[in-house]
Amino acid sequence: MRVSVIIVNWNGLGHLPECLDSLQQQTFRDFEVIVVDNGSSDGSVSYLKQRPEVRLVPFQENVGFAAGNNATLPVSRGEYLITLNNDTKAEPDWLEKLVRVADRHPEAGMVGCRIMNYHERERVDSLGMAICSDGMSRGNFRGRRFAELAVEDEAEILFPSACVALYRRAMVDEIGFFDGDFFAYCEDSDLGLRGRLAGWQALLARDAVVYHKYSMTAGSLSPLKLYLVERNHFYAVLKNFPLVLLVLLPLYTLLRYLVQARVVLRGKGTGGEFMASGSRNDCILALLRGMRDALLALPTLLRKRAEVMRHKKLSNRETLRLLKRHQLTFHELLDVQD
Repeated sequence: MRVSVIIVNWNGLGHLPECLDSLQQQTFRDFEVIVVDNGSSDGSVSYLKQRPEVRLVPFQENVGFAAGNNATLPVSRGEYLITLNNDTKAEPDWLEKLVRVADRHPEAGMVGCRIMNYHERERVDSLGMAICSDGMSRGNFRGRRFAELAVEDEAEILFPSACVALYRRAMVDEIGFFDGDFFAYCEDSDLGLRGRLAGWQALLARDAVVYHKYSMTAGSLSPLKLYLVERNHFYAVLKNFPLVLLVLLPLYTLLRYLVQARVVLRGKGTGGEFMASGSRNDCILALLRGMRDALLALPTLLRKRAEVMRHKKLSNRETLRLLKRHQLTFHELLDVQD
């Protein structure tokens, strides 16, 4: 089996049929589909048992996106491991084009694809990921019209979004898969940075197209998502960033908070979503809790950092250049004009 497509599902019955049907229509056929169900209560398990092409890995509770994907390692058979969100629909030649790029580039441990907005299909959701100086990441070119961009096929990316990403099993065998402590969000930043530090390349299969219903599970600005993103981006930074950036992390974090406050007061970009969320106090508390819990986890993160550094092949200078090439401003992160 060349490819294992992994879908982690939690109460996603409304999305699964379209996602799985699009896999059934793929021109590339040498793949298996493994669905991890995280204790769904919406009938997902009963539905999945009626899909003969699906290998089901059920949990009684929600163990999260990261641990859910990890649970497939003992049962998956693919040379390539592809993570796929349940709220996606793939073009029929998506897998064929994705695998073709991976086959052409054995040095690439990760391959991303063209992830487009499901509801506005000319708009980009992600063409790989970009990253801020404080470790916050976002899909590159999100919200832009694809026709207006000049993006090369097989271009270098920093790392792919785990919404839809191909990971070479050889890389996973070397550095591990997702860190289960992340639960959900930013786990792809951590895995992507670990892979790049270990010397693996990351490329974009530009013409492999998937449509994504963005933030359908936790909501775009729910307190839960804000907490996990705030906590987990610190996790990823503390494990992977060069020391010089760790020294500057408090300054960059303060700058981001100042930009966020300005954006919220102006009601622009994600600031408008924040003001309209109806749970502003809960969102602020979620950010504070995220920072607190990241600090409390510092001893564990430092032990994990030592393991990451054991596999490191890039010098600090090379790492800084890599992050600079794929840098995201705070205004871009928050979807506002500078």
